[in-house]
Amino acid sequence: MLEQPDFMRRQIAFAAHLRDPAGAPPPDDVEDRRMAIYRDLVFRNVSSLLAGSFPVLRRILPDAHWRALIRDFFVRHRAKSPVFHQLPEEFLDFLQQLRAHDPRDPPFLLELAHYEWVELALQISDQVPDLDRIDPQGDLVLGYPRASPLAWNLTYRFPVHRIAPDYQPQTPPPDPTHLVVYRSAEGEIGFLEINAVTQRLLVLLQEEPSPSGGEALERVAAELRHPEPDRVIGFGAQLLADLRAKGVLIGTDRVRHSIGPD
Repeated sequence: MLEQPDFMRRQIAFAAHLRDPAGAPPPDDVEDRRMAIYRDLVFRNVSSLLAGSFPVLRRILPDAHWRALIRDFFVRHRAKSPVFHQLPEEFLDFLQQLRAHDPRDPPFLLELAHYEWVELALQISDQVPDLDRIDPQGDLVLGYPRASPLAWNLTYRFPVHRIAPDYQPQTPPPDPTHLVVYRSAEGEIGFLEINAVTQRLLVLLQEEPSPSGGEALERVAAELRHPEPDRVIGFGAQLLADLRAKGVLIGTDRVRHSIGPD
């Protein structure tokens, strides 16, 4: 095996010290005053970027806690991507894989970070729906409703959309929080707090093969054992229309609608 060139050993030692100043000594031939400039610059840049990507998380954590969290990220995480704007996803991966259930952190930390990352991911996503096969004004009950790829159906133990410096629950409420986070046609990020029935309806609409809107509502009514299924379908038709108005649904599938149910 070839010996590493001297310049590579120096680069590795330099980077290791920037990651973990307490655990990795600096290169012998660089004075500490200069190393301090690099240490501060790198740490501040990453801390600032992550603070902007996770603003609520940053506000609720005391300064010392935040700095220790970022340092732990520096020391233990090994990024898979060199792309700078993917650093928030790397940070989320660190929280999920290496920092999960850490007793030093609030119990909602991971879920809050995920929720904030979703907003960012939707903002920068380049996904676009295939509008050639979508009828934006199609019948949402008789046709086959299609959800926007920029609308994410999420469930959390904690009400992450309400967490703030003055609201930090230490135990999850009895019922989970269901949210749809979406990007509108105007590029704005919004969210809807939905109940378990709406969440189930959205899940059914994304099954393959997908049901029509009416078929999905009939399944919901059956699962609820509702004594008046027609009322569920009537209410559900309005719900589907509201979801389309907000951009969560983008219309109906032209192909499936033209063929009709089997």
